[in-house]
Amino acid sequence: MYLSTLDRSRAAGGPVRAVGGTVLALGTVSLVTDVSAEMVTAILPLYLVVGLQFSPAAYGVIDGLYTGATVLLRLVGGYVADRINRHKTVAGIGYGLSAFAKLGLLAAGTSGPLIGLVITADRAGKGLRTAPRDALITLATPQERLGRAFGVHRTMDAVGAFLGPIATLGVLALGGGAFGPVFMASFCVALLAVLILVLFVPNAKGTRPHPSAVSWRAVARLGRGRLLPAACLLGLVTIGDGFVYLVLQRRVELGIGWFPMLAVGTSLVYLLLAAPLGRLADRIGRLKVFICGNATLIGVYLLLDGPLGGWPLIVLVLALYGTFYAATDGILMALAGSMLPPELRATGMALVQSGQALSYAVSSVLFGLAWQAWGTGPACLVAAAATAIALPLTAFLLAKES
Repeated sequence: MYLSTLDRSRAAGGPVRAVGGTVLALGTVSLVTDVSAEMVTAILPLYLVVGLQFSPAAYGVIDGLYTGATVLLRLVGGYVADRINRHKTVAGIGYGLSAFAKLGLLAAGTSGPLIGLVITADRAGKGLRTAPRDALITLATPQERLGRAFGVHRTMDAVGAFLGPIATLGVLALGGGAFGPVFMASFCVALLAVLILVLFVPNAKGTRPHPSAVSWRAVARLGRGRLLPAACLLGLVTIGDGFVYLVLQRRVELGIGWFPMLAVGTSLVYLLLAAPLGRLADRIGRLKVFICGNATLIGVYLLLDGPLGGWPLIVLVLALYGTFYAATDGILMALAGSMLPPELRATGMALVQSGQALSYAVSSVLFGLAWQAWGTGPACLVAAAATAIALPLTAFLLAKES
């Protein structure tokens, strides 16, 4: 019934006509999943640094695990999905693993190693699902509409990221400030996303590719292009969300109860701009929008060490940070989708995402060490300078590739 409704909407010239039913169904899955994920992400830095008294360096290691644990399984997930031509199945396994990892946070208690293990499992699930999901989007969308399709999908994803921290505030209020109910509620929401995926997302159509077309030798050839080093270079100058919010919270002396709302502000800007910037990228060039989006990070880092304070600082940082995500996240995958062969679409995307995740992990550890050694101000200035150097190099690499 759901799919027939989508077909009727397509015939009527509604919004489905622009992006397709598969994109909207996957967007719904991502929306619900991000509600679950952001319920945890919104409080995790506070839980570790304030609640469990982790040092900035220790949090940097945990944050590195949070982004870096996906590296190997991103590649495995993308490769297996292409090899067996079962993108939906592989994505579903990843969504399920992340859902059950939420229960592990309840069992981990205050143990740093156990928390790291649970986070690794959660991110492993994200690693398995991301490339097959994005491949499903590209395989269901005409090339000239990839920017719009990813913009719509990321907008729906951002709605979930917007609602997740708000849900966290509600659960914290009902649970007397305890973190346990947040983790349990997050698990239940994640299970709902898995159910939506199973019932409403169709598998990619097409015949299984010849084994020679999907081999590790073919993957190695993809890695020799310019797309992967460009993504890695930008990943090295992108510090984690948790660090941005922790530095901002300390700069303005924001109350602990308001901390989750920082992620809400970023997500609000993201969901407002993702679709328009995706359409703009299709019209004027994806690379232009992508590079301009990364340039906003320089403004974020400089503001975090600048003279501005109070609510004006919060508004400007969150506006620029949300713009960064809206102009880069989906558009990088749209760039990749237009460059990669269909039979290696998930694998190639996984390769790019894995390179980024590994770079993020290194960046988080380095920024945590820099914060602990020099303080937040010098650490942010170094990040801004590194980004200013990386951007022209990235533009050169991607211009040659595209």
